[in-house]
Amino acid sequence: MNRKVKNDRFFRGKSQNQKRWHFLRRFTIVISLLVAIWLFLTTITVFFASSKPVDAFLVLGGSIKREIYVAQLAKKYPQIPILISSGSKDPCIWLIFQRETVPIDNVWLEKCADSTFDNFYYSIPILEQWGVHNVKLITSTTHLPRAKLMAQILLGSHRMWVSPDIIQEKGIPGNREYWWKTGLDITRSIFWAGISQVIKPQCSKVTQLNQVNLQEWQSRGFKCERQGGLEVRSRESVNFGF
Repeated sequence: MNRKVKNDRFFRGKSQNQKRWHFLRRFTIVISLLVAIWLFLTTITVFFASSKPVDAFLVLGGSIKREIYVAQLAKKYPQIPILISSGSKDPCIWLIFQRETVPIDNVWLEKCADSTFDNFYYSIPILEQWGVHNVKLITSTTHLPRAKLMAQILLGSHRMWVSPDIIQEKGIPGNREYWWKTGLDITRSIFWAGISQVIKPQCSKVTQLNQVNLQEWQSRGFKCERQGGLEVRSRESVNFGF
């Protein structure tokens, strides 16, 4: 009698385990199909986005040369909004755009990012709010291939095409690349590509360039990178010209 009871319990437990296994297998198949469909639709959307004109400049901080370059681009394309993620000090960027006599109403500074991953972490929600489809990514050769791969994964997962624009730097680069750093950032970018479809981090330190108070910065004191070749002047002595 006891043996029969034990056998019944064994087969009942085995049957329950089989049911759980079948459920997990079906669940995995369904999730895999949904992910595959999402990847397919996203790929098609990104492909069509590639044929659209660039509608945003994203500058990754690390060298004042990048901000000088985007200010020169803004001369040709003043209608395209610019997002500078953790770039040079605010007054240095203000002086760069003033020197190039470029309007600054369409330039935004994001100051929450502390890493390349953070550059995209905080920039993507802003670019989505702007309704961007084709992003010109501005960085340096010293930032490759990590920045480009991360951009393609993260921006691509949000249906944005990435058009890299790589500039040359002089001196010691602000970004030093190592294989383990690239591997780590690519891995977490893949995970965040999915999670960021639901979670939308917001940066509380986003400033429009025309809101930068140069006099206030001068009273506190600041220095810009030597490569910028900037001369610090009082705000009243600057002729805006626009």
